[in-house]
Amino acid sequence: MNDLPCGRNGYRANNPLSSISGALIGIGTGVMFPRGFFNTYRGLPVESMTKQVTPSDLPPSSPALVSIQNEVREYFGWTEEDDIESAVSMLRRVEDSTVGIWARHNRAATLSKIFRRIVIREARVAILGAAVEPDEIASVLDGPRLIVAADGAVGAISEMPASLSEKAWSRVVFVVSDADGGEGTYQAVRRSVPFVLHAHGDNREDWDCLLGLAEEQTYPPELVLTHQTQNPINGMYNPGGFTDGDRAACFLTALGARKENVKLLGTRSDIVGRWSGDTEKSSKLQKLQWMKLILEIQGLWNI
Repeated sequence: MNDLPCGRNGYRANNPLSSISGALIGIGTGVMFPRGFFNTYRGLPVESMTKQVTPSDLPPSSPALVSIQNEVREYFGWTEEDDIESAVSMLRRVEDSTVGIWARHNRAATLSKIFRRIVIREARVAILGAAVEPDEIASVLDGPRLIVAADGAVGAISEMPASLSEKAWSRVVFVVSDADGGEGTYQAVRRSVPFVLHAHGDNREDWDCLLGLAEEQTYPPELVLTHQTQNPINGMYNPGGFTDGDRAACFLTALGARKENVKLLGTRSDIVGRWSGDTEKSSKLQKLQWMKLILEIQGLWNI
């Protein structure tokens, strides 16, 4: 399975980077920041953010978390039309599937289960970012903290000793993925971990391959679908955000999780984490600055 080609990166991401590789962003790095990057309107007080009270919809906890998506598109030269086409295609692909658990009413039930497990029970949650290391995950397993993984970061769990690894896998509530996380992501598929699967303009081949692998499983993972377009798409959600890591945070805060209950592990803006998969470093470092900004809007950076 590991050698099968799939999407841009195959079923396995190419040569993950060392956790200490990368470069600091600052003078001399050549990283450019977009116009208005430090606009003060984004410094919204946490108290002004809306709280999700039911799992039937996922409005962002702050409107800035969705409006910033237009700025990201403009900065990188992407188009919303491509994002819309990918989202509509993914929705059609999922709803045309014979996998019963992917039917729209069952996806809504999946969202309700996540809501109950995290929000109703006021659970503490750790988000695994792309720079996470096994010892960081082990450090949160002594308590009752649950885990949400940003795409391939879930692969760090399999590097832990067997007893700890199984304990950590049992804590994973869902993986937030745009389907390019490599082998760690596909381990989660084979373990039937629920996925919050995201569509954007240039990942159509990736999500199609992930869904194909999921359909091959005896127990396909449950799904919730997200997009990054400005208008609603029935059967999908836009809780805000940009990268898998900050989108995981957006999903949790839109659901109604309290920021005091959310802990970031391996979430770095100064290096490209080794679980980022196959990526171009300078572009990724720019993306991580947007990630940091989105986490700051939610009051989650450096919590």
